[in-house]
Amino acid sequence: MDPVNDPFARLPEAAGFTVSSTSTTEGAPLAAEQRAGSDISPQLSWSGAPPGTKSYAVTVYDPDAPTGSGFWHWAVADIPATVTELPAGAGDDTGSGLPAGAYQLPNDARVARFIGAAPPAGHGPHRYVFVVHALDVATIGVPADATPAYLGFTISGHILGRAVLTATAETPA
Repeated sequence: MDPVNDPFARLPEAAGFTVSSTSTTEGAPLAAEQRAGSDISPQLSWSGAPPGTKSYAVTVYDPDAPTGSGFWHWAVADIPATVTELPAGAGDDTGSGLPAGAYQLPNDARVARFIGAAPPAGHGPHRYVFVVHALDVATIGVPADATPAYLGFTISGHILGRAVLTATAETPA
C-alpha cells in the first residue's frame, strides 16, 4: 500500500496472519452482494493468529471516502478466540451469524450492521480494508454504541496480530 494512504502506517507494528474469503478476493472488486443495497457482509476466515490471542475484532474501512476521515462500514468486537470464521451475512441487522458474545458497533451511517460499498459516482476506485485484529484480551470493554474509531483506539494497545484483505469498488460517473 502507498504509505501516504496506508491506514496502518501510524499504528504499532503487529504480527501478520492470514485472512481469506469465499466472497471476495484480495485486490479484486467487491461482488454486488457487498455493495450498497444488498449489504451482505462477506464470508471471512482466518488462521495463524499469534499465541496468546484471547479474542478478535473485525473492522471494514474505506480510507478513500471523501470525508477527511474515511468511512467505517462494519465493526465487530469480542469474537471469541475459538472462532476463526464468520459466514456471509453475519453482519445483518441482528448479527445472526455472529458467535455468542460478539457484537456489532454502529458504523459511520450509525447502524450496527455491515453496510456495503457505495463510492460516489465518478470518484474513482475505493479500497475496502477488511481487518481481523487478534487481541490479548477476551473482552475489549467498548460500549455497544461506541464508534468504530473508538474501538480502534481502544484495541490499539491490545493488538497481537493483524490480518488484512483489501477489495475495491468503483461507481462509474
